[in-house]
Amino acid sequence: MPAAAPRFTGHGHAVTNPTARKFGYPRTKVAETAHWLVLVRPQQPTFGSLVLVCKEDAQAFSDVSPAAFADLKVAVSGIEDLLRRAVGYEKINYLMLMMVDTDVHFHVLPRYEGSREHGGRAFPDAGWPGQPQLASHVALDDDEAAALAADFAARWQA
Repeated sequence: MPAAAPRFTGHGHAVTNPTARKFGYPRTKVAETAHWLVLVRPQQPTFGSLVLVCKEDAQAFSDVSPAAFADLKVAVSGIEDLLRRAVGYEKINYLMLMMVDTDVHFHVLPRYEGSREHGGRAFPDAGWPGQPQLASHVALDDDEAAALAADFAARWQA
């Protein structure tokens, strides 16, 4: 099977990946690797929740190219370093649900006991220490999501 081709590069090219657009790309972009986008999740079940979206035309994890699998290490290392410094998480969850948004992507949820504060708002982890509670979230408006993405982008080190 031939390797999946990138559906967009994100560098001034048209975005065709509906999952990236749904989660606010390009205004929510924190970082980009060769094969992955890191976006702020507008609905924050925990502070610092992100979406990691594959840029390839892949609707099954097995469709992701070997190059994208290797690049996943770069993206995950950058995410964990960023969230360790910005959030101080105790655990981190990567959820690959793909029930509604079929492009390969992960919801990345930093987990912690209690709450984190940001911008005068509390971000409790309602599910700690169990499963994350996605329905319990702080909804960021477009400006708040873009501001958090810009803050995280300035801290990104990968």
